[in-house]
Amino acid sequence: MLKYKLPQLPNALFEELGWDYFVSPEGNEYLADEVVEISEAEREAFYEAGNRLYARFVETAEYILENNLLSTLGIPPNLYELIQYTWADERHLHLYGRFDLAGGTDGLPIKMLEFNADTPTSVPETAIIQWGQLRANGIPEDRQFNFLYEALVDNFKRLRELNPGREAAILFSTLKGAPEDNHNTEMLQVAAREAGFETAFCYVDEVIFSEVNGIFAADEQGNTTQYPYWFKLIPWEYIALDEPELLRLLTKIVTRGLAIVLNPAYTMLFQSKAILAHMWELQPYDPLLLKCSLKEPIGRENYPFVEKVVLGREGANVTIFDENGIADIARSGEYADQIKVYQSLAQLARDADGQYYQAGVFFAYEACGLGFRRSPHRIIDNGAQFVGHWVKV
Repeated sequence: MLKYKLPQLPNALFEELGWDYFVSPEGNEYLADEVVEISEAEREAFYEAGNRLYARFVETAEYILENNLLSTLGIPPNLYELIQYTWADERHLHLYGRFDLAGGTDGLPIKMLEFNADTPTSVPETAIIQWGQLRANGIPEDRQFNFLYEALVDNFKRLRELNPGREAAILFSTLKGAPEDNHNTEMLQVAAREAGFETAFCYVDEVIFSEVNGIFAADEQGNTTQYPYWFKLIPWEYIALDEPELLRLLTKIVTRGLAIVLNPAYTMLFQSKAILAHMWELQPYDPLLLKCSLKEPIGRENYPFVEKVVLGREGANVTIFDENGIADIARSGEYADQIKVYQSLAQLARDADGQYYQAGVFFAYEACGLGFRRSPHRIIDNGAQFVGHWVKV
């Protein structure tokens, strides 16, 4: 793993952008002042991997729906109707997602760990911050695998084309108290505006939902505006489990054509890690896949492996079992009661300081951006750093 010191962008720039999170002590620690060097061949391999993997997810999701296997994914049943409806209607475009990958550098093969298909973050870091890091240090911007912002703009344009009779106006929402989510949403708003949308923002508890009339937001004077599109950086399973009445309303709103919700509910098919077991059954020797099962491995030939909950996030409730099948490293969390999957342990790239690296490849109609997260711990969790990259020429 080759890495180079590259001074980070000045805090004044983040303050000017209003990205307060990145000038906080936590944010400063989160952004690395180094970049990873990759080769042209490695850049191309990451691009091809993202495209091939997305096709695999689509094929496997189709198989799951055709064979009535939704119940194996650990998805709340009150989401099934909306998943099936949005999957069958091409107007419900998957805006973007992010693959988490092991390997891809130092001669290590690319192996997919999981797909953050519903509410992926690190958009500002990938699209703007690492790009600005090169520009600020006099390095040509094309020395990066990074056209995430342009791909988002293009996908918002596709969304308009798929919905020609629908007014181009999107309401964006997050949960309160999540500044990092707000910055991600701001980036998406900018891309949507460039694609010709009118945009607005309000927190989810301020949104007005009507199964008869659709989705609305009120201004400071109390005047309401209807929005034919709603983007929510809130996991579908949180809505299904914690706000079942809201999910009932959204199901009525979407199926009656009153609004398009992004990302669509069918992204839960991709988000559930249980799909990885089905994917392995269908394509057991795809070199991008890790062996994965819904049954706990038995026999030394299946060790070491990783136990994951199907809808866990940020490394929670992950356990690594060693070559003897004994629990070696574990992370606790709030998802312990979920269905589990068992995935072969992948080899992560490491640097001279012993830090582990995980690649993130964004997908928005095609693979479109690369960033890295690193940690001194084998399980990459929400304490990991973001590390940019450049392509050696």
